[in-house]
Amino acid sequence: MIDLHSHILPGLDDGAADLKEALTMAGIAVADGIKTMVATPHVETGLYDNSRETILAAVDELRGHLQENNIPLELLPGAEYHLEPDLPGRLQRGELLTINDGGRYLLVELPAALVPEYTARVFYELQLQGVTPIIAHPERNLALTNHPSIFYELVARGAVAQLTAASFTGGSRRAAAAARAFLAKGCVHLVATDAHNSNKRPPHLAEAGQQVAKLAGQARSVELVSGNPLRVLQGRVLETGKIEYPRQSRRSLLQRLKRLVSRRS
Repeated sequence: MIDLHSHILPGLDDGAADLKEALTMAGIAVADGIKTMVATPHVETGLYDNSRETILAAVDELRGHLQENNIPLELLPGAEYHLEPDLPGRLQRGELLTINDGGRYLLVELPAALVPEYTARVFYELQLQGVTPIIAHPERNLALTNHPSIFYELVARGAVAQLTAASFTGGSRRAAAAARAFLAKGCVHLVATDAHNSNKRPPHLAEAGQQVAKLAGQARSVELVSGNPLRVLQGRVLETGKIEYPRQSRRSLLQRLKRLVSRRS
């Protein structure tokens, strides 16, 4: 299996606190059947100001420690970017770190409770530069679970969705229900651990794969935890298929996003 979303780099964010914890997480991942893990530390202006150079150096350093400790885990670079309006400009200036530094997929985290009105514009401008946004854990976003048509339209416009493994194995009821609904609609492309530590949020992926197999079949499960993640690492296009969903409004996506924001202000 391939885990595209983890916070294993020690000391860069709210993930692994130190090298010992990072190595423990790596051991857990290997025991779970994960062969490759992408390190995706948070990047958020003013909170986690991790540069691509800092992340690449941290990945190289941890790789060395994995080798020294005989832990057979392939570690690749990436980052989880908080959705900010200047992401396209930063991408154009070469400041962002795409998944596996491949220049094709960018992991993006929306605010927990809302979808900013500039979301569609940012995604579109990233796509104009050849980069596909991966929406991190949409099933945990309050606005997307309350207004799923917005999520479906973002995916229909070319965004990729990555759900968290724990949402299939005992996460919150809201996240679990949304994960199953999104899976049934054909809007899920990737499942990853979003691991932060070795106890409360460990790198477990196998059980989620088993649950997905029960819900959508073994072939679909393999696609979400192995096949599609490999395609992302290789910079290949994911087959998203046609999404069938009832349109709940004649308003444009931008109008609906603005309305959501105004309701919260």
